[in-house]
Amino acid sequence: MNIWVDMSAPAHVLVLRPIIERLRAQGHTVEVTSRDYAQTQALLDLHGMGHHPIGRHGGASRVRKAYRLGARTAAMIGFGRSRSFDLALAHGSNDLAIAARALGIPEANMHDYEYAVTQHRIGCRLAKRVMFPDSVPAERLRRFGVGPEKLFSYPGLKEEYYLYDFEADPDALGRLSVDRERVVVVVRPPPDVSLYHRKSNPLFQKVLARLGDDAGVHAIVLPRTSEQREFIEGLRLPSLIVPPAAVEAQSLIALADLVVSAGGTMNREAAALGTPVYTTYGGRLGGVDEALIRSGRLRPLTDPRAIELEKRTAEAAPTKRDPSLLVETILGTVGASHPAETHTTR
Repeated sequence: MNIWVDMSAPAHVLVLRPIIERLRAQGHTVEVTSRDYAQTQALLDLHGMGHHPIGRHGGASRVRKAYRLGARTAAMIGFGRSRSFDLALAHGSNDLAIAARALGIPEANMHDYEYAVTQHRIGCRLAKRVMFPDSVPAERLRRFGVGPEKLFSYPGLKEEYYLYDFEADPDALGRLSVDRERVVVVVRPPPDVSLYHRKSNPLFQKVLARLGDDAGVHAIVLPRTSEQREFIEGLRLPSLIVPPAAVEAQSLIALADLVVSAGGTMNREAAALGTPVYTTYGGRLGGVDEALIRSGRLRPLTDPRAIELEKRTAEAAPTKRDPSLLVETILGTVGASHPAETHTTR
């Protein structure tokens, strides 16, 4: 089977890498297209994944987003027309959803946040199969045309699947000159250019000030964009470390004492790896984060003074799930039955 996978954001590289590996191991041919956005293409290169660069992100402007969507989709249709794809796969890529529908290619689209309304009005409606974690209530998805025949819910977090075979790099902190005697914190800024996160997040700047002036802390800040990098470096706070290029963040998270993130993926990676994590997310919480907060695996933060800065002494207790379940569900888009409810957790 010839499968088309689109990577339009950095998190997609992590989510889809183990799935692609297993698809290829089964004998399928997989081609990857990529969008120039944040560290997406740098991470693809870091993980040794060949890709076809097509288009770039439209930034914060709705007008530019619409223009870039149209331009990239047209280029994607041209790319897909020159191949003979049997199946398309993405994690939230509207460009691929539109191109696949135009070319008559069945598409599986994965998501884990139900309030990305603009995205879902396109991607969920056009996809043949829609995959969400089972902590997202099905009734929240019906307004996007996702009924029982289209929705396939999987147990746990997507991060628990792509971290299934993860082993932390013990030298990850040392390469950044992190003092492990200090409290090591990994920090992720808000997704400033995402349509579902349009309001500014003043809390995040207060977090930077709180951590950056503490001599007992080393905070590794992982910006999403060059503008964020310039802003953070311009603060000149002595306890902040900004890596000079894309890094393998999961090892940093696994070795850190604490994570503070205004996004979603890094929060859930920390939860999956057993690292204490605060969320400063300024948008509406989705079903996944609601479930993590109820279980105590994620702590909402409203005041930086409430951050408990202490060395982690307990061994992390990661939760890992076999991604073969997701592979079976994706292949089911082109006719296989729904995979059995058995799945591996370790």
